[in-house]
Amino acid sequence: MTNSQVETVNTGADNAKLAAVAVLVIASVAGFYLLGKQGALVQWAALLVGLSAAVGVFLISETGRQFIAFAKDAWREVKKVVWPTRKETLQMTAYVFAFVVVMALFLWFTDKTLEWVLYDLILGWRK
Repeated sequence: MTNSQVETVNTGADNAKLAAVAVLVIASVAGFYLLGKQGALVQWAALLVGLSAAVGVFLISETGRQFIAFAKDAWREVKKVVWPTRKETLQMTAYVFAFVVVMALFLWFTDKTLEWVLYDLILGWRK
């Protein structure tokens, strides 16, 4: 399946839609804070209505359509992933923990060996 991507140029109307989105987001956040004396229900209603309107305007813009197409493609790819079984996941987790323990012991042994060589044998600080 060939998926030919055509790059579109933003029109003035599309730029106006994106500007409207920004104005709606700012207005809904400002309304949330300015309506503080009206009660929490009014505050949240103003915020949610404003943000919903902003999302609606964004989705009808060309950028919104491209985002929806991208999201659909991404979801289609996620469905193709073969996820490991519970048994495989537990086995790999156990391998990682075992490796961490072995590596910690190796680093501790290396540190103590170098400490012994440097401080006891070479410098003679501990007697």
